[in-house]
Amino acid sequence: MNNLQSLSYYYPELLLTVVILAVIIYDLFLKSKDSGKVGWLLVFGLVAVSIAIYVQDDGITTTLFTDAIVLDPFSSFFKMVIVLATILVSIFSLYNDELNDYRKGEYFTLLGIVTFGLFLMVSSIDLVMVYLSIEIVSIMSFVLAGYLKQSTRSNEAALKYVVYGAFSSGIMLFGLSYVYGLTGSTNFFQIQQALSSSDQGASTAIIISVIMILAGFGYKVSAVPFHFWTPDVYEGSPTSITAYLSVAPKAGALAMMIRFFNQVLADGGAMAGLGGVSTTDLPWANIISLIALVTMTVGNVVAIQQDNVKRMLAYSSIAHAGYMLLAMPVMSGDGIYAIMLYVFMYLFMNLGAFFVVITIKNKTQGESFDDYKGLGWEMPLVGGVMTLFMVSLTGLPPTAGFIGKFYIFASLINGGESFYWLVVAGGLNSVISLYYYLRVVKVMYFEGERKETILFPSRVITGMLVFTAIPTLILGIYWVPVADWIENSLVFFIQTI
Repeated sequence: MNNLQSLSYYYPELLLTVVILAVIIYDLFLKSKDSGKVGWLLVFGLVAVSIAIYVQDDGITTTLFTDAIVLDPFSSFFKMVIVLATILVSIFSLYNDELNDYRKGEYFTLLGIVTFGLFLMVSSIDLVMVYLSIEIVSIMSFVLAGYLKQSTRSNEAALKYVVYGAFSSGIMLFGLSYVYGLTGSTNFFQIQQALSSSDQGASTAIIISVIMILAGFGYKVSAVPFHFWTPDVYEGSPTSITAYLSVAPKAGALAMMIRFFNQVLADGGAMAGLGGVSTTDLPWANIISLIALVTMTVGNVVAIQQDNVKRMLAYSSIAHAGYMLLAMPVMSGDGIYAIMLYVFMYLFMNLGAFFVVITIKNKTQGESFDDYKGLGWEMPLVGGVMTLFMVSLTGLPPTAGFIGKFYIFASLINGGESFYWLVVAGGLNSVISLYYYLRVVKVMYFEGERKETILFPSRVITGMLVFTAIPTLILGIYWVPVADWIENSLVFFIQTI
């Protein structure tokens, strides 16, 4: 479909562009102390964008802008997840005391641009667009990570993010250039056709390029050994941005990986629906299996040693990236379904945990475990929801985290005996994670002195904590509507050349 024809199908992204421009212009008329109002404009604009995505015809599967991106239910699902994450983080950012000394107009503008970049990530079917979308998200994220200009930790976070980001992007671009050189095309479907008809002599070069490309994808999802930036960047960034980075870019990168590995490096069989299975002669599934195992283990083992809750959650997010990657090597519709379900469940429990960290930092100005002593008695609502989030992140019933892991493990078991070892590894890692998650609960209820006064956060913060806590609990008991939505979203644009 050419550019002019594509515009009529591209209205959610066009609306998002208008919202971003409106945020920039509105900020010009506000004083610094009132710049937070820009955040509400972004929130209402994103609500309108989500409605636009919802009203799009679910039956449409087509390419846009001369086969650069695709419109299908799969991409629409991830767009809704990304918009929801941005709305929640934007609202909580208005109540994050770390940002009080800074003008917020640029902050919310950058959040909107990151959202636009993530929309491109989940829709890309061209190597050039893959790279451009990742760079849009990365460059905006660099600035957001260093937004606290007066904080040396924030400056350090931004610098490390830039260095690691540039390095991983360079390696990935080198791998993408290999793929282009071997196939003569940047389009996913044409590359798949070229690879399927190529001789065995090119397989070694393709394997090398896949490893290079994994550097870029692994960097976005914080997979080991491309994770080194994660703990320092998460610790130094504004906590609201840390929460966002732990969810939205991960979702975008996973969607991109699902499409790339199943459509470009396999025959696309898994994209036919729940019963579909992809086949390939390339060993990328084995490589991702190893990365998933190491990512889970390193994330959980190092998290045990942390004394800073925010940094502990950073390593926790690395471990959860490993859990999500577990289902990728199965190369089945069940595996894709499980990843999508896990991403949706993870959105609420992980954002909720970081929102509690912001609430406590607003009160104590600290992030260490010592700042949480006696919190369960002094702030019963905050202590209660934090306990729920910790239990859910561990994967214990009856929480959303349990359902997410259950579907991941079920997809591995359905994949056959060759994946049973990943199920065992995932179960052992879940047991390890129980230690550091429940350590937070132990500190809140069994350490420190009980206070006579009971404190409650503001109404908006309370509302946000409850809004993330309710799905974390309810989706562990009744998740049928979400499961049906995901099943209906397992529709990809597939082109036969």
